[in-house]
Amino acid sequence: MTKLKSYLCGEWREGTGEGEALLNPATEEILAYATADGLDRKEALDFARRQGGPALRALSFRQRAELVQRTAALLQKNRDELIGLAMTNGGNTRSDAKFDVDGAIATLQAYAEMGAALGEKRLLADGEAIQLGRTPRLAGQHVLTTRHGVAVHVNAFNFPAWGLAEKAAVALLAGMPVLTKPATSSALVAHRLFELLVEARIWPEGSLSLLMGGAGDLVDHLEGQDCLAFTGGASTAALLRNTQGVVTRGARINVEADSLNAAVLGPDVEADSETYDFFLKDVLRDMTQKAGQKCTAIRRILAPEALCERFRDDLADRLAPVVVGNPATDGVRMGPLATAKQKAAVLDGLSLLARDGRLVHSRPGLKPEGAPEGRGFFVSPSLLEVEPGAEAPSVHSHEVFGPVATIVPYDGSAAQAVELITRGAGGLVSSIYSEDVPFVTDATLGLAPFHGRIFLGSAKIAELSPGPGTVLPQLVHGGPGRAGNGEELGGERGLAFYMQRTAIEGSRPVIDRILKQGGA
Repeated sequence: MTKLKSYLCGEWREGTGEGEALLNPATEEILAYATADGLDRKEALDFARRQGGPALRALSFRQRAELVQRTAALLQKNRDELIGLAMTNGGNTRSDAKFDVDGAIATLQAYAEMGAALGEKRLLADGEAIQLGRTPRLAGQHVLTTRHGVAVHVNAFNFPAWGLAEKAAVALLAGMPVLTKPATSSALVAHRLFELLVEARIWPEGSLSLLMGGAGDLVDHLEGQDCLAFTGGASTAALLRNTQGVVTRGARINVEADSLNAAVLGPDVEADSETYDFFLKDVLRDMTQKAGQKCTAIRRILAPEALCERFRDDLADRLAPVVVGNPATDGVRMGPLATAKQKAAVLDGLSLLARDGRLVHSRPGLKPEGAPEGRGFFVSPSLLEVEPGAEAPSVHSHEVFGPVATIVPYDGSAAQAVELITRGAGGLVSSIYSEDVPFVTDATLGLAPFHGRIFLGSAKIAELSPGPGTVLPQLVHGGPGRAGNGEELGGERGLAFYMQRTAIEGSRPVIDRILKQGGA
Protein backbone atom coordinates (compact mmCIF):
# COMPACT_ATOMS: atom_id res chain seq x y z
CA MET A 1 0.00 0.00 0.00
CA THR A 2 1.32 3.47 -0.93
CA LYS A 3 2.71 5.65 1.86
CA LEU A 4 2.63 9.30 0.83
CA LYS A 5 5.87 11.20 1.32
CA SER A 6 6.37 14.82 2.34
CA TYR A 7 8.31 17.26 0.17
CA LEU A 8 10.70 19.07 2.53
CA CYS A 9 14.13 20.68 2.13
CA GLY A 10 13.97 20.18 -1.63
CA GLU A 11 13.41 16.40 -1.54
CA TRP A 12 10.78 13.74 -0.89
CA ARG A 13 10.98 12.39 2.65
CA GLU A 14 9.09 9.48 4.17
CA GLY A 15 7.78 9.52 7.73
CA THR A 16 8.18 6.60 10.07
CA GLY A 17 5.42 4.17 11.04
CA GLU A 18 2.30 3.20 9.12
CA GLY A 19 0.46 6.48 9.57
CA GLU A 20 -3.16 7.42 8.96
CA ALA A 21 -5.22 5.72 6.27
CA LEU A 22 -6.76 7.74 3.44
CA LEU A 23 -10.08 6.21 2.38
CA ASN A 24 -12.59 6.32 -0.39
CA PRO A 25 -15.48 7.66 1.72
CA ALA A 26 -18.08 5.99 -0.53
CA THR A 27 -16.66 2.47 -0.09
CA GLU A 28 -14.23 2.79 2.87
CA GLU A 29 -11.51 1.24 0.70
CA ILE A 30 -8.00 2.21 1.88
CA LEU A 31 -6.22 4.22 -0.82
CA ALA A 32 -2.94 5.17 0.86
CA TYR A 33 -1.31 6.01 4.17
CA ALA A 34 0.28 9.28 5.31
CA THR A 35 2.57 10.09 8.22
CA ALA A 36 5.04 12.83 9.10
CA ASP A 37 6.43 11.05 12.19
CA GLY A 38 10.18 11.47 12.47
CA LEU A 39 10.38 14.40 10.05
CA ASP A 40 12.18 17.56 11.14
CA ARG A 41 9.72 20.45 10.81
CA LYS A 42 12.20 23.04 12.08
CA GLU A 43 14.73 22.07 9.43
CA ALA A 44 12.05 22.37 6.76
CA LEU A 45 11.09 25.88 7.88
CA ASP A 46 14.72 26.97 8.07
CA PHE A 47 15.36 25.65 4.55
CA ALA A 48 12.37 27.55 3.16
CA ARG A 49 13.49 30.78 4.85
CA ARG A 50 17.09 30.35 3.73
CA GLN A 51 16.56 29.11 0.16
CA GLY A 52 13.05 29.93 -0.99
CA GLY A 53 12.65 33.37 0.56
CA PRO A 54 15.66 35.13 -1.03
CA ALA A 55 14.99 33.51 -4.41
CA LEU A 56 11.39 34.72 -4.49
CA ARG A 57 12.15 38.20 -3.17
CA ALA A 58 14.72 38.65 -5.96
CA LEU A 59 11.90 38.38 -8.50
CA SER A 60 9.50 41.15 -9.46
CA PHE A 61 5.74 40.78 -9.19
CA ARG A 62 5.60 40.21 -12.93
CA GLN A 63 8.16 37.41 -12.75
CA ARG A 64 6.39 35.72 -9.85
CA ALA A 65 3.08 36.13 -11.71
CA GLU A 66 4.54 34.21 -14.66
CA LEU A 67 5.30 31.30 -12.33
CA VAL A 68 1.77 31.46 -10.88
CA GLN A 69 0.39 31.36 -14.44
CA ARG A 70 2.56 28.35 -15.29
CA THR A 71 1.21 26.65 -12.17
CA ALA A 72 -2.36 27.32 -13.31
CA ALA A 73 -1.52 25.90 -16.75
CA LEU A 74 -0.05 22.79 -15.14
CA LEU A 75 -3.24 22.19 -13.15
CA GLN A 76 -5.31 22.76 -16.28
CA LYS A 77 -3.24 20.20 -18.19
CA ASN A 78 -3.76 17.62 -15.43
CA ARG A 79 -7.31 18.67 -14.58
CA ASP A 80 -8.99 15.36 -15.33
CA GLU A 81 -6.55 13.40 -13.17
CA LEU A 82 -7.03 15.76 -10.23
CA ILE A 83 -10.82 15.62 -10.64
CA GLY A 84 -10.65 11.82 -10.56
CA LEU A 85 -8.64 11.85 -7.34
CA ALA A 86 -11.10 14.29 -5.76
CA MET A 87 -13.94 11.94 -6.63
CA THR A 88 -12.17 8.87 -5.25
CA ASN A 89 -10.61 10.32 -2.10
CA GLY A 90 -13.04 13.15 -1.38
CA GLY A 91 -16.36 11.47 -2.13
CA ASN A 92 -17.13 14.26 -4.59
CA THR A 93 -19.46 13.95 -7.54
CA ARG A 94 -17.73 14.95 -10.76
CA SER A 95 -19.51 18.32 -10.60
CA ASP A 96 -18.27 18.91 -7.04
CA ALA A 97 -14.74 17.82 -7.91
CA LYS A 98 -14.73 20.23 -10.86
CA PHE A 99 -15.89 22.99 -8.51
CA ASP A 100 -12.77 22.37 -6.38
CA VAL A 101 -10.18 21.94 -9.14
CA ASP A 102 -11.56 24.65 -11.42
CA GLY A 103 -11.74 27.01 -8.44
CA ALA A 104 -8.04 26.41 -7.84
CA ILE A 105 -7.18 27.11 -11.47
CA ALA A 106 -9.33 30.25 -11.64
CA THR A 107 -7.79 31.68 -8.47
CA LEU A 108 -4.25 31.08 -9.71
CA GLN A 109 -5.12 32.72 -13.02
CA ALA A 110 -6.67 35.73 -11.28
CA TYR A 111 -3.56 36.34 -9.20
CA ALA A 112 -1.30 35.78 -12.20
CA GLU A 113 -3.17 38.53 -14.06
CA MET A 114 -2.98 40.84 -11.07
CA GLY A 115 0.75 40.23 -10.62
CA ALA A 116 1.37 40.91 -14.31
CA ALA A 117 -0.39 44.26 -13.93
CA LEU A 118 1.89 45.16 -10.98
CA GLY A 119 4.85 44.80 -13.32
CA GLU A 120 8.49 44.99 -12.26
CA LYS A 121 7.79 46.27 -8.75
CA ARG A 122 9.38 44.59 -5.72
CA LEU A 123 7.56 46.82 -3.23
CA LEU A 124 4.15 48.45 -3.20
CA ALA A 125 3.29 52.03 -2.37
CA ASP A 126 0.39 52.10 0.08
CA GLY A 127 -1.45 55.31 -0.71
CA GLU A 128 -0.03 58.66 -1.72
CA ALA A 129 2.86 60.58 -0.17
CA ILE A 130 1.86 62.79 2.79
CA GLN A 131 3.25 66.30 3.36
CA LEU A 132 4.53 66.48 6.95
CA GLY A 133 6.17 69.90 7.11
CA ARG A 134 5.65 73.47 5.99
CA THR A 135 6.83 72.49 2.52
CA PRO A 136 6.45 69.26 0.48
CA ARG A 137 10.13 68.43 1.08
CA LEU A 138 9.39 66.68 4.41
CA ALA A 139 7.09 63.81 3.52
CA GLY A 140 5.87 60.43 4.61
CA GLN A 141 5.03 57.40 2.50
CA HIS A 142 3.63 54.01 3.49
CA VAL A 143 5.06 51.03 1.64
CA LEU A 144 4.57 47.26 1.66
CA THR A 145 7.58 44.94 1.49
CA THR A 146 7.74 41.13 1.59
CA ARG A 147 8.25 39.52 5.00
CA HIS A 148 11.38 37.37 5.46
CA GLY A 149 9.64 34.25 6.71
CA VAL A 150 7.60 31.24 5.66
CA ALA A 151 3.89 31.15 4.86
CA VAL A 152 2.60 28.08 6.71
CA HIS A 153 -0.78 26.96 5.41
CA VAL A 154 -2.93 24.47 7.32
CA ASN A 155 -5.83 23.51 5.06
CA ALA A 156 -9.22 21.86 5.56
CA PHE A 157 -10.42 18.57 4.08
CA ASN A 158 -13.25 19.90 1.94
CA PHE A 159 -11.29 21.75 -0.78
CA PRO A 160 -7.89 20.04 -1.17
CA ALA A 161 -7.12 21.79 -4.48
CA TRP A 162 -8.82 25.17 -4.12
CA GLY A 163 -7.86 25.64 -0.48
CA LEU A 164 -4.21 24.97 -1.24
CA ALA A 165 -4.14 27.13 -4.37
CA GLU A 166 -5.94 30.18 -3.03
CA LYS A 167 -3.52 30.55 -0.12
CA ALA A 168 -0.41 29.66 -2.11
CA ALA A 169 -1.22 31.97 -5.03
CA VAL A 170 -1.33 35.02 -2.77
CA ALA A 171 1.72 34.14 -0.66
CA LEU A 172 3.93 33.22 -3.62
CA LEU A 173 2.94 36.34 -5.56
CA ALA A 174 3.77 38.39 -2.45
CA GLY A 175 7.21 36.72 -2.43
CA MET A 176 6.98 34.33 0.54
CA PRO A 177 7.83 30.61 0.36
CA VAL A 178 4.98 28.26 1.27
CA LEU A 179 4.83 25.20 3.50
CA THR A 180 1.40 23.62 3.17
CA LYS A 181 -0.15 20.95 5.38
CA PRO A 182 -3.31 19.49 3.84
CA ALA A 183 -5.93 17.68 5.88
CA THR A 184 -4.83 14.05 5.78
CA SER A 185 -8.20 12.47 4.99
CA SER A 186 -8.42 14.04 1.48
CA ALA A 187 -4.73 14.67 0.79
CA LEU A 188 -4.33 12.62 -2.41
CA VAL A 189 -5.20 15.67 -4.52
CA ALA A 190 -2.67 17.95 -2.76
CA HIS A 191 0.02 15.26 -2.89
CA ARG A 192 -0.41 14.68 -6.62
CA LEU A 193 -0.49 18.43 -7.23
CA PHE A 194 2.89 18.72 -5.52
CA GLU A 195 4.29 15.79 -7.49
CA LEU A 196 3.37 17.63 -10.68
CA LEU A 197 4.92 20.88 -9.45
CA VAL A 198 8.17 19.19 -8.40
CA GLU A 199 8.41 17.40 -11.75
CA ALA A 200 7.78 20.64 -13.65
CA ARG A 201 10.41 22.58 -11.63
CA ILE A 202 8.46 25.82 -11.99
CA TRP A 203 9.41 27.40 -8.66
CA PRO A 204 12.86 28.17 -7.18
CA GLU A 205 14.17 25.62 -4.69
CA GLY A 206 12.66 26.11 -1.25
CA SER A 207 9.60 27.98 -2.53
CA LEU A 208 7.22 25.08 -1.94
CA SER A 209 7.10 22.47 0.83
CA LEU A 210 4.49 19.83 1.62
CA LEU A 211 3.94 18.19 5.01
CA MET A 212 1.81 15.05 4.90
CA GLY A 213 0.24 13.62 8.05
CA GLY A 214 0.11 15.38 11.40
CA ALA A 215 1.36 18.91 12.00
CA GLY A 216 3.31 17.74 15.06
CA ASP A 217 5.48 20.55 16.45
CA LEU A 218 5.37 22.58 13.22
CA VAL A 219 3.82 25.73 14.70
CA ASP A 220 6.20 25.61 17.69
CA HIS A 221 9.00 26.68 15.34
CA LEU A 222 7.33 29.75 13.86
CA GLU A 223 9.30 33.00 14.07
CA GLY A 224 8.30 36.65 14.00
CA GLN A 225 8.56 37.00 10.21
CA ASP A 226 6.41 33.91 9.53
CA CYS A 227 2.71 33.83 8.65
CA LEU A 228 0.27 31.09 9.61
CA ALA A 229 -3.01 30.74 7.69
CA PHE A 230 -5.46 28.18 9.04
CA THR A 231 -8.81 26.89 7.79
CA GLY A 232 -10.71 24.58 10.12
CA GLY A 233 -12.52 24.33 13.42
CA ALA A 234 -12.66 27.08 16.03
CA SER A 235 -11.27 24.82 18.77
CA THR A 236 -8.11 24.09 16.75
CA ALA A 237 -7.81 27.77 15.85
CA ALA A 238 -7.84 28.67 19.56
CA LEU A 239 -4.96 26.28 20.19
CA LEU A 240 -2.95 27.77 17.31
CA ARG A 241 -3.49 31.31 18.58
CA ASN A 242 -1.94 30.32 21.90
CA THR A 243 1.27 28.79 20.55
CA GLN A 244 4.57 30.42 21.43
CA GLY A 245 5.37 31.33 17.83
CA VAL A 246 2.25 33.51 17.71
CA VAL A 247 2.06 34.76 21.32
CA THR A 248 5.74 35.28 22.14
CA ARG A 249 7.54 35.67 18.82
CA GLY A 250 4.77 37.50 16.95
CA ALA A 251 4.13 35.28 13.93
CA ARG A 252 1.05 36.49 12.07
CA ILE A 253 -2.03 34.29 12.07
CA ASN A 254 -5.10 34.33 9.84
CA VAL A 255 -8.04 32.07 10.68
CA GLU A 256 -11.12 30.93 8.80
CA ALA A 257 -13.26 28.95 11.24
CA ASP A 258 -16.94 28.19 11.84
CA SER A 259 -19.73 30.14 10.16
CA LEU A 260 -23.52 29.95 10.49
CA ASN A 261 -24.20 31.55 7.13
CA ALA A 262 -27.75 32.74 6.54
CA ALA A 263 -29.94 33.64 3.56
CA VAL A 264 -32.97 35.89 3.96
CA LEU A 265 -35.90 36.12 1.57
CA GLY A 266 -37.23 39.67 1.42
CA PRO A 267 -40.89 40.43 2.25
CA ASP A 268 -41.44 41.81 -1.24
CA VAL A 269 -40.63 38.53 -3.00
CA GLU A 270 -43.63 36.60 -4.30
CA ALA A 271 -43.77 32.84 -4.74
CA ASP A 272 -43.12 31.79 -8.36
CA SER A 273 -41.21 35.01 -9.06
CA GLU A 274 -37.74 34.87 -10.59
CA THR A 275 -36.10 36.06 -7.37
CA TYR A 276 -37.97 33.40 -5.36
CA ASP A 277 -36.77 30.71 -7.76
CA PHE A 278 -33.21 32.09 -7.56
CA PHE A 279 -33.36 31.87 -3.76
CA LEU A 280 -34.72 28.32 -3.89
CA LYS A 281 -32.02 27.15 -6.31
CA ASP A 282 -29.19 28.68 -4.27
CA VAL A 283 -30.40 27.08 -1.03
CA LEU A 284 -30.78 23.70 -2.75
CA ARG A 285 -27.29 23.89 -4.23
CA ASP A 286 -25.69 24.92 -0.95
CA MET A 287 -27.36 22.07 0.92
CA THR A 288 -26.23 19.38 -1.53
CA GLN A 289 -23.03 20.63 -3.21
CA LYS A 290 -20.01 18.90 -1.63
CA ALA A 291 -22.63 17.20 0.63
CA GLY A 292 -23.00 20.54 2.40
CA GLN A 293 -19.32 20.55 3.35
CA LYS A 294 -18.61 24.17 2.39
CA CYS A 295 -17.64 26.88 4.83
CA THR A 296 -19.89 29.27 2.86
CA ALA A 297 -22.97 26.98 2.72
CA ILE A 298 -26.34 28.35 3.82
CA ARG A 299 -27.17 26.93 7.27
CA ARG A 300 -30.10 29.20 8.26
CA ILE A 301 -32.92 30.10 5.88
CA LEU A 302 -34.96 33.16 6.90
CA ALA A 303 -38.35 33.40 5.20
CA PRO A 304 -41.30 35.71 5.95
CA GLU A 305 -43.85 33.89 8.11
CA ALA A 306 -46.48 34.05 5.38
CA LEU A 307 -44.19 32.26 2.89
CA CYS A 308 -42.57 29.69 5.19
CA GLU A 309 -44.99 26.84 4.50
CA ARG A 310 -44.82 27.34 0.73
CA PHE A 311 -41.04 27.58 0.72
CA ARG A 312 -40.66 24.55 2.99
CA ASP A 313 -42.77 22.42 0.65
CA ASP A 314 -41.02 23.69 -2.48
CA LEU A 315 -37.56 22.99 -1.06
CA ALA A 316 -38.58 19.55 0.22
CA ASP A 317 -39.94 18.72 -3.25
CA ARG A 318 -36.57 19.57 -4.79
CA LEU A 319 -34.59 17.69 -2.15
CA ALA A 320 -36.63 14.51 -2.54
CA PRO A 321 -35.26 13.39 -5.95
CA VAL A 322 -31.59 14.14 -5.12
CA VAL A 323 -29.80 10.81 -5.65
CA VAL A 324 -27.27 10.10 -2.89
CA GLY A 325 -24.54 7.53 -3.43
CA ASN A 326 -21.14 6.58 -4.78
CA PRO A 327 -19.97 9.37 -7.11
CA ALA A 328 -18.66 6.71 -9.51
CA THR A 329 -22.29 5.72 -10.17
CA ASP A 330 -24.21 7.45 -12.96
CA GLY A 331 -26.98 9.73 -11.80
CA VAL A 332 -25.63 10.37 -8.30
CA ARG A 333 -26.02 14.04 -7.35
CA MET A 334 -24.65 13.98 -3.79
CA GLY A 335 -21.79 11.92 -2.43
CA PRO A 336 -20.80 10.93 1.11
CA LEU A 337 -19.28 12.99 3.86
CA ALA A 338 -15.50 12.95 3.99
CA THR A 339 -14.90 10.76 7.05
CA ALA A 340 -16.62 8.60 9.63
CA LYS A 341 -15.91 11.35 12.16
CA GLN A 342 -17.69 13.90 9.98
CA LYS A 343 -20.70 11.61 9.62
CA ALA A 344 -20.95 11.13 13.39
CA ALA A 345 -20.64 14.91 13.95
CA VAL A 346 -23.40 15.65 11.42
CA LEU A 347 -25.79 13.09 12.93
CA ASP A 348 -25.11 14.41 16.44
CA GLY A 349 -25.61 17.98 15.24
CA LEU A 350 -28.83 17.09 13.51
CA SER A 351 -30.18 15.64 16.75
CA LEU A 352 -29.17 18.80 18.58
CA LEU A 353 -30.93 21.10 16.09
CA ALA A 354 -34.05 18.92 16.19
CA ARG A 355 -34.48 19.89 19.85
CA ASP A 356 -35.11 23.48 18.69
CA GLY A 357 -37.56 22.61 15.94
CA ARG A 358 -38.84 19.77 13.86
CA LEU A 359 -37.43 17.72 11.02
CA VAL A 360 -39.50 18.41 7.89
CA HIS A 361 -37.45 16.50 5.31
CA SER A 362 -35.06 13.56 5.63
CA ARG A 363 -34.75 9.99 4.40
CA PRO A 364 -34.58 7.45 7.23
CA GLY A 365 -32.97 4.21 6.10
CA LEU A 366 -31.24 5.87 3.13
CA LYS A 367 -29.74 3.29 0.73
CA PRO A 368 -26.97 5.02 -1.24
CA GLU A 369 -26.74 4.20 -4.93
CA GLY A 370 -23.71 2.16 -5.97
CA ALA A 371 -22.25 1.80 -2.46
CA PRO A 372 -21.44 -1.51 -0.78
CA GLU A 373 -24.04 -2.56 1.77
CA GLY A 374 -23.37 -0.87 5.11
CA ARG A 375 -20.32 1.00 3.84
CA GLY A 376 -19.63 4.67 3.19
CA PHE A 377 -20.17 7.86 5.15
CA PHE A 378 -23.57 8.82 3.77
CA VAL A 379 -26.27 11.00 5.30
CA SER A 380 -29.55 12.23 3.91
CA PRO A 381 -30.14 15.88 2.98
CA SER A 382 -32.12 17.14 5.98
CA LEU A 383 -34.32 20.19 6.44
CA LEU A 384 -35.60 21.49 9.78
CA GLU A 385 -38.04 24.24 10.72
CA VAL A 386 -38.49 26.27 13.90
CA GLU A 387 -41.61 28.03 15.14
CA PRO A 388 -42.02 31.81 14.70
CA GLY A 389 -40.47 33.62 17.63
CA ALA A 390 -38.64 30.52 18.93
CA GLU A 391 -35.31 31.17 20.64
CA ALA A 392 -33.79 28.10 18.94
CA PRO A 393 -30.38 28.55 20.62
CA SER A 394 -28.70 25.59 18.88
CA VAL A 395 -29.79 26.76 15.43
CA HIS A 396 -27.99 30.06 16.00
CA SER A 397 -24.91 28.65 17.72
CA HIS A 398 -24.08 25.21 16.29
CA GLU A 399 -22.87 24.65 12.73
CA VAL A 400 -23.68 21.24 11.27
CA PHE A 401 -21.07 20.78 8.53
CA GLY A 402 -23.15 18.72 6.16
CA PRO A 403 -26.34 18.73 4.04
CA VAL A 404 -28.45 20.28 6.79
CA ALA A 405 -30.30 23.61 6.94
CA THR A 406 -33.01 25.14 9.12
CA ILE A 407 -35.92 27.39 8.11
CA VAL A 408 -36.30 30.32 10.53
CA PRO A 409 -39.51 32.39 10.15
CA TYR A 410 -39.28 36.18 10.62
CA ASP A 411 -41.79 39.02 10.60
CA GLY A 412 -40.63 40.56 7.33
CA SER A 413 -38.72 43.47 8.84
CA ALA A 414 -35.03 44.08 8.18
CA ALA A 415 -34.57 44.73 11.91
CA GLN A 416 -35.71 41.25 12.92
CA ALA A 417 -33.81 39.57 10.10
CA VAL A 418 -30.63 41.30 11.28
CA GLU A 419 -31.29 40.41 14.92
CA LEU A 420 -31.80 36.73 14.12
CA ILE A 421 -28.83 36.41 11.78
CA THR A 422 -26.40 38.22 14.07
CA ARG A 423 -27.12 35.70 16.80
CA GLY A 424 -24.62 33.64 14.83
CA ALA A 425 -21.88 35.91 16.25
CA GLY A 426 -20.03 36.52 13.01
CA GLY A 427 -19.99 34.80 9.64
CA LEU A 428 -18.27 34.46 6.29
CA VAL A 429 -21.27 35.37 4.15
CA SER A 430 -24.96 36.07 4.47
CA SER A 431 -27.34 36.68 1.60
CA ILE A 432 -30.31 38.97 0.99
CA TYR A 433 -32.75 38.10 -1.81
CA SER A 434 -35.02 41.05 -2.52
CA GLU A 435 -35.90 43.73 -5.07
CA ASP A 436 -36.87 46.19 -2.30
CA VAL A 437 -33.91 48.58 -2.14
CA PRO A 438 -34.78 50.16 1.26
CA PHE A 439 -35.09 46.67 2.80
CA VAL A 440 -31.82 45.55 1.20
CA THR A 441 -30.08 48.73 2.40
CA ASP A 442 -31.25 48.37 6.00
CA ALA A 443 -30.39 44.66 6.09
CA THR A 444 -26.95 45.22 4.52
CA LEU A 445 -26.01 47.99 6.95
CA GLY A 446 -27.13 45.84 9.87
CA LEU A 447 -25.36 42.67 8.73
CA ALA A 448 -22.12 44.08 7.30
CA PRO A 449 -20.27 44.54 10.65
CA PHE A 450 -20.85 40.85 11.40
CA HIS A 451 -19.78 39.38 8.04
CA GLY A 452 -16.90 39.30 5.61
CA ARG A 453 -19.23 39.32 2.60
CA ILE A 454 -22.87 40.20 1.90
CA PHE A 455 -24.44 38.65 -1.19
CA LEU A 456 -27.34 40.55 -2.79
CA GLY A 457 -29.54 38.18 -4.77
CA SER A 458 -32.10 39.47 -7.24
CA ALA A 459 -33.62 38.65 -10.60
CA LYS A 460 -31.24 41.17 -12.18
CA ILE A 461 -28.18 38.99 -11.53
CA ALA A 462 -29.73 35.50 -11.44
CA GLU A 463 -28.20 34.46 -14.77
CA LEU A 464 -24.78 35.92 -13.97
CA SER A 465 -24.10 34.91 -10.38
CA PRO A 466 -22.37 31.73 -9.12
CA GLY A 467 -24.26 32.20 -5.84
CA PRO A 468 -23.16 33.03 -2.30
CA GLY A 469 -21.33 29.74 -1.82
CA THR A 470 -18.61 30.55 -4.37
CA VAL A 471 -15.50 32.31 -3.06
CA LEU A 472 -14.18 34.79 -5.62
CA PRO A 473 -10.50 35.81 -5.67
CA GLN A 474 -11.41 39.46 -6.26
CA LEU A 475 -13.41 39.69 -3.00
CA VAL A 476 -12.28 39.18 0.58
CA HIS A 477 -12.96 35.83 2.17
CA GLY A 478 -13.17 35.65 5.95
CA GLY A 479 -15.31 37.08 8.68
CA PRO A 480 -15.36 38.43 12.26
CA GLY A 481 -16.18 36.67 15.50
CA ARG A 482 -16.84 32.94 15.31
CA ALA A 483 -15.79 32.96 11.62
CA GLY A 484 -12.19 33.43 12.79
CA ASN A 485 -11.73 37.19 12.51
CA GLY A 486 -9.52 36.67 9.47
CA GLU A 487 -9.39 37.82 5.88
CA GLU A 488 -7.80 36.40 2.75
CA LEU A 489 -8.00 36.95 -1.02
CA GLY A 490 -9.67 40.24 -1.95
CA GLY A 491 -7.46 40.86 -4.97
CA GLU A 492 -4.38 42.93 -4.14
CA ARG A 493 -5.60 43.29 -0.53
CA GLY A 494 -4.66 39.67 0.09
CA LEU A 495 -0.96 40.42 -0.43
CA ALA A 496 -0.83 42.62 2.68
CA PHE A 497 -0.96 39.64 5.06
CA TYR A 498 2.38 38.45 3.68
CA MET A 499 3.96 41.92 3.55
CA GLN A 500 5.04 44.50 6.12
CA ARG A 501 3.52 47.99 6.05
CA THR A 502 6.22 50.53 6.87
CA ALA A 503 6.08 54.33 7.06
CA ILE A 504 9.06 56.03 5.45
CA GLU A 505 9.59 59.58 6.73
CA GLY A 506 12.09 61.99 5.24
CA SER A 507 13.01 64.01 2.18
CA ARG A 508 10.43 63.65 -0.58
CA PRO A 509 13.07 63.36 -3.35
CA VAL A 510 14.83 60.54 -1.46
CA ILE A 511 11.54 58.74 -0.84
CA ASP A 512 10.67 59.07 -4.52
CA ARG A 513 14.03 57.56 -5.44
CA ILE A 514 13.43 54.61 -3.11
CA LEU A 515 10.04 54.00 -4.69
CA LYS A 516 11.54 54.22 -8.18
CA GLN A 517 14.35 51.83 -7.25
CA GLY A 518 11.75 49.37 -5.93
CA GLY A 519 9.67 49.74 -9.07
CA ALA A 520 6.70 51.34 -7.31
